[in-house]
Amino acid sequence: MILTSEIGSVLADDVSTLAILQDRELSPTVLTGLKDLNFPGNLGLLPTDDMSRKAFRMMQEVVESFPAAPDTAFLDDLAADFAAIYLTGALSASPYESYWLSDDHLICQDAMFDMRALYAGAGLVVPNWRMRADDHLVFQLQFLARLLVKADTDEDWRSLATFLDYHLLRWLPDFASRVVNRCDTPFYAAIALLTDVWCQQLRSLIEQHLGEARLTSEAIKEQLSSRRILEVKEVPIHFVPGGAGPSW
Repeated sequence: MILTSEIGSVLADDVSTLAILQDRELSPTVLTGLKDLNFPGNLGLLPTDDMSRKAFRMMQEVVESFPAAPDTAFLDDLAADFAAIYLTGALSASPYESYWLSDDHLICQDAMFDMRALYAGAGLVVPNWRMRADDHLVFQLQFLARLLVKADTDEDWRSLATFLDYHLLRWLPDFASRVVNRCDTPFYAAIALLTDVWCQQLRSLIEQHLGEARLTSEAIKEQLSSRRILEVKEVPIHFVPGGAGPSW
C-alpha cells in the first residue's frame, strides 16, 4: 500500500478514538455511540491477520453486549477497572513508558523526558505532568495522531516509524498483555489488545510503504544504550566563595 496524506488523516481519526476511549471513564453517551458506530467496524484500518482479527472480533462482541441502558453497577465496574489500569496502578499494568523500560519499574524516568523533548519539537506541552506525565499512553496516542495528520512525505512516515520503534511499540505489547490478563471487564481487555494490534498494523504498513525492514528490539536497545553513553557528560560544580553551596 502506498501511504498518502489522505490515508494518514483516516488513520489519525482511528488512533484519536483509541486515545479518547482510554482518556477517562466511559459515560453512557460514549457506550451508546460505540454501539451506534458498530465500533470497531468504523475504523479505517481493518484487520489483516489472525491476531488483529481476533482483537477486532473481541472488541466488537464486547460493544454488541453493552446494555441499551447501562445501570449504575455496570458503569461502576467500568470506572473501577479504568482507575485500576490508568490511575492507581493497582494491576501493575502502568500506562507509562518509563514503568516498562526502567529497571525498577519507576515512572517519570528517561522516557518521560524523551517524550517531552519530542512534544517540544512539535510545539506541544502536556497540561500538567504531575497529574499525567508526558510518557502516558494517551499522550503518546494523541502525538501519533498528530504525526499521522501531518504525514505527507516518506520522511514523515519514517519519523512515524522511528517514534513507534523507539517508544510506543517497545512497551505497548507488555502493557496490553498484562491488562488482558489482569483487568476485570471485557471492555478494557479488548481496548488494550485492539490498541496494540492497531499500532502493530500501522507499523507494518509503514514498513511496506518504505520498503525498509524494522529494526529488531535488540538493535534498538543497543542504539539507545550507545546514545545514552554519548550523552553523559561531566558537569563541573562551581562553589560560591565561602562554601555557601553550588552556584549554577
